Amino acid sequence: MDTLSYKTVSANANTVVQKWHVVDAEGETVGRIASRIATVLRGKHKPSYTPHVDTGDYVIVLNAGNIKFSGNKLADKVYLTYSGYPGGQKSITAQEVMNKKPLRILESAVRGMLPKTKLGRAMIKKLFLYEGSKHPHAAQTPTELKF
Repeated sequence: MDTLSYKTVSANANTVVQKWHVVDAEGETVGRIASRIATVLRGKHKPSYTPHVDTGDYVIVLNAGNIKFSGNKLADKVYLTYSGYPGGQKSITAQEVMNKKPLRILESAVRGMLPKTKLGRAMIKKLFLYEGSKHPHAAQTPTELKF
């Protein structure tokens, strides 16, 4: 009787191959595109995904300032920050954030979907957001990523 032996392959820093991808966020809904970007940053789209290793790819997001919210979220959604001091809570609506720093909306949405550890902080550094349709990463020969 022939026994088959299967071995689970665990990725490590030496075996991971990281690619570059370009995503066009023009007219996309914030939460839907953020979850897809977070999946690619974590590396969960690869068969070699290993939870304790950064197996994710680099993601360049173009037109990140032209994303949209569904429903009335643009007026109703509130971003809260707290300094830790009494009376140190600040709130700002999504409309005000879009007017001041539109890239921060997508960045905070993706950051919230990544692990809150050293690994998550390393993953968010592989995200590059641009308001226009041009980027300075042509030397990395990124491939277009369709969702």
